[in-house]
Amino acid sequence: MRDGGMNPRLLLVEDDPISQIYLAEAARALPAEVDCAGSLSQAMQLADRHRYDAWLIDAHLPDGSGTELLSRLHRAQPSPHPPALAHTASRQPEDLAALRVAGFDAVASKPLAPEAWQSVIRACLGDAEPPPAWDDDSALRALSGNAEAVASLRSLFLAELPKQHRTILAAITRGDGDAARDELHRLKASCAFVGAARMQRAADALHAAPLDGETRRQFDEAVADVIAAAPASA
Repeated sequence: MRDGGMNPRLLLVEDDPISQIYLAEAARALPAEVDCAGSLSQAMQLADRHRYDAWLIDAHLPDGSGTELLSRLHRAQPSPHPPALAHTASRQPEDLAALRVAGFDAVASKPLAPEAWQSVIRACLGDAEPPPAWDDDSALRALSGNAEAVASLRSLFLAELPKQHRTILAAITRGDGDAARDELHRLKASCAFVGAARMQRAADALHAAPLDGETRRQFDEAVADVIAAAPASA
C-alpha cells in the first residue's frame, strides 16, 4: 500500500474532539499522515476516497460501534485489508478480548501517553525497524557521559528486571491493568537511563494495552532479548 520512503497514512476515528487532537498529533509525530473522522459515517466517506496503511478506531462512536465500522470497512474494501487498532476507555479483559475476536489486530486502553500510543501504532504497522536491545549512546547522554555509572545502573537494572517482570505478569493475570501500568511506568524510566531501547518500546506498548495477549507476548520476548544481549560489563 505504501511506496518506499513514504510516511504511513492513518485513519483515526475518534468522536471526542480533545482526544482526537491529542491522538492525531501523537500519531503525526511518528511521522505519519493522519486523517480524522468523528463518526462511523465520516470514516466510511474517508475510506472511500483514500487507501490507508492502518485504521485506528474508537470502540464507541455516536452512530455505531468500532466493531460495526470495522465490519463495514472489510466489506467495502478488497483484501488485503490494512491492520486495525481499536482504542477504548475500557480496561475490562472481556471487552478487550471481544475487540480482538471482532477482528482488530491490536487494542489500546485510553488514556495513554504519546510514546505508548506511538508504540502500539508501530507494532500494528509491523514495518518499523526494531530498536537495539541496548543503546549505549542514549545511556551515556542520560548519564552525562559517565560510562561507569551506565555499567553500574545496568547491573542493577538486570538484577531487578526478573522481579519487575513477575510483578507485571501477576498484575495482568489478575486483570489489574492499573497495577501493571504503575510497574511499567517505573520500568520505562529505568530503561531510559540504561539505554534498554527494545525493552522501553515493548513496555510502552504494554502500558497502552496491559491486558492484550499479543502485546504481552511481545513484551515477554523483549525481556528475554534484553537479558540475552546484556553487555558483558553489566
